[in-house]
Amino acid sequence: MKIFTRVNLIGGFCVFAISLIVYWLCMEPTVSFWDCGEFIAASFKMEVGHQPGAPLFLMIGRLFSILAGNNNANVAYWTNFVSVVSSAATIMFLFWSINAIALKIVAKKDETLNITQVLTIIATGTIGALAYTFSDTFWFSAVEAEVYAISTLCTAIVFWAILKWEQQLNDKWLLFIAFIVGISIGMHLLSLLSIPAITLVYYFRKTDKTSLFGVIKAFLIGCLLLGVVQFGVIQYVVLFAAKSDLMFVNNLNFGFGIGAIVFLLVMFSAIAYGIYFSFKKNKYNLNLGLLSLVFVLFGFSSYFMIIIRANAKPNINLSNPDSPLSLFGYLSREQYEDKPLAYGQFYTSKPIDAKETGTTYRKGDKKYEEIGKTYKSIYDNNTFFPRTYSDRPDHVRFYQSWMGLTEGETPSFWQNVGFFNTYQVGFMYWRYFFWNFVGRQNDVQGHGNIQDGNWLSGVKPLDAMRLGNQDKLPESITKNEGYNLFYGLPLILGILGIVHLYRKNKKDALIVATLFFCTGIAIILYINQDPLQVRERDYAYVGSFYAFAIFIGLGVLAVKDLLGKIASNKLSLAIATSVCLLVGPVLMAVKGWDDHDRSGKTTALEMAKNYLNSCEPNAILFVNADNDTYPLWYVQEVEGYRTDVRVVNLQFLSSESYLDQMKRQQDKSAPLPIKMTNNQYKDGTRDYFRYVDYGLKDSVELSDLLAVLTSD
Repeated sequence: MKIFTRVNLIGGFCVFAISLIVYWLCMEPTVSFWDCGEFIAASFKMEVGHQPGAPLFLMIGRLFSILAGNNNANVAYWTNFVSVVSSAATIMFLFWSINAIALKIVAKKDETLNITQVLTIIATGTIGALAYTFSDTFWFSAVEAEVYAISTLCTAIVFWAILKWEQQLNDKWLLFIAFIVGISIGMHLLSLLSIPAITLVYYFRKTDKTSLFGVIKAFLIGCLLLGVVQFGVIQYVVLFAAKSDLMFVNNLNFGFGIGAIVFLLVMFSAIAYGIYFSFKKNKYNLNLGLLSLVFVLFGFSSYFMIIIRANAKPNINLSNPDSPLSLFGYLSREQYEDKPLAYGQFYTSKPIDAKETGTTYRKGDKKYEEIGKTYKSIYDNNTFFPRTYSDRPDHVRFYQSWMGLTEGETPSFWQNVGFFNTYQVGFMYWRYFFWNFVGRQNDVQGHGNIQDGNWLSGVKPLDAMRLGNQDKLPESITKNEGYNLFYGLPLILGILGIVHLYRKNKKDALIVATLFFCTGIAIILYINQDPLQVRERDYAYVGSFYAFAIFIGLGVLAVKDLLGKIASNKLSLAIATSVCLLVGPVLMAVKGWDDHDRSGKTTALEMAKNYLNSCEPNAILFVNADNDTYPLWYVQEVEGYRTDVRVVNLQFLSSESYLDQMKRQQDKSAPLPIKMTNNQYKDGTRDYFRYVDYGLKDSVELSDLLAVLTSD
């Protein structure tokens, strides 16, 4: 076992080095599109990005940006490198996790391993880890400054840690997991979805006689723990702190923040007493639970950075979460639309009433000022499990086209479920899954047509069933860099791994399947995605693809066992390793390299600079949406390029805090000439205008119209 431990450790470092080199070679050298520009700029100056924030990721990015020295043009390079290192570390922990599972199949407990067994396990981990290294979605996230690489690292660490706990039965590993869960909140919430799988590992290790009821109970407890962290810690701790602050400020005349501090002191005092009490009374599980809560809260404390920096009023300060109340709104994503989950409306439903759901406040000079009430619409026609709910005109047309409905026709319950199966799961999950392990048509975003963004195996009869004859495809498809045909071979290897693991160790098969489900289909159930997304969303399911890579690795054992019936143990291992390496990682690497090598791409940077160069000195540049905005933020905030131009995002102009920002000096850019005072546009004031017919028959001056709209 000592030999295996040493080889396993070295093997992990080797796959780390391989993946690090691959990702470093393919890394984008500067800013890229979507959120990357915002993250790089916000990390460089410790600013406040979009809800719900990623403060720890920003702090880590800031640390790496120091490597740029005095050349700010290299800040993006080193911030991108955070994802490179995080992704390589993810591959290392995946290697060790696969080997921990394979060890239980290859050898009996405490058995001394021979060299063939050691090499079998190492081959299993290597092929599974490298398959994930070259998987489409993870490879893409690994070479840019996004949160998904480091979030997947947290998932990999906690899954590896629970397997270490399973081996050693040392509860220090559980506290370590709690800490990683806590710090992962400051990067992205996707890593929390591993909690149900962790509880199953705990249940199987602690229970001698398992049962279906016990498995279901353990899974539900895991879902409950997930809810405790996601809602109890992330939202309700902040909510109670905010309510306490509201009482102290408005009723007791204290300053802002005092009430929140008092609440936190009381909460931590209660937890400290609970830990002391549980220790003195020898209540081990209570003590372990409270200590775990402390570690989660300690990790979650990175969010103090958000409220501290919001009060500094940086140039990027989205939503301005400068008080406990506004921080709660920031964490609960109040700017985003609420979507029905278990029960709600169809897209044809009409609102007939509104239900009051709460009161909103804004931070005044000395008090919290009530803005108004929040309401939830009540509809005339509702259904269980609503999946076709959006009444946006383009969404309505898409629903009708996808389900074959006429204008004004309400879908039945089963048509609604059918949309969930075919679009939300089929098109928005399985399509991405097959991209990674079967093949991909091209890198053009698709919305259901046969020529853009589909999965494509390369097995022509199979592809023709969905997409038509594939014999005479134009070069616009076959020469596209995203035209990657894997012939379904990695998928087949993964299926062999599933079957083999189920036959050899049903408990571990269920654990990995739970991780696969919770980081894949469960997300689909929860987010209830509307159609016509602005970009492909495969990055949200990297955890699910991570779990399938475990199955791919274990597929090596299945192939070896099949070959073992006709060949010697050593020969079957050599052939299985060679074949699986070729049909998995090697095939995926060869096909995917050209479209994942972003080492020469500078489009976002050049576009941003050209936008600014097209402007006169001290101009005002109105932009819209992410890709028009975030690269501009990067070049101004990080590289200090054309800071005389004021960039104004039209989508944010309805926000009080953003208008306040626009009225302040920013670097060389003068305040916008906005004549309205804060009292005229603050939240709760002029949120809407009533229609009044003045009987005007001619045009009017815009200034006169604004004077009427802003008059009291």
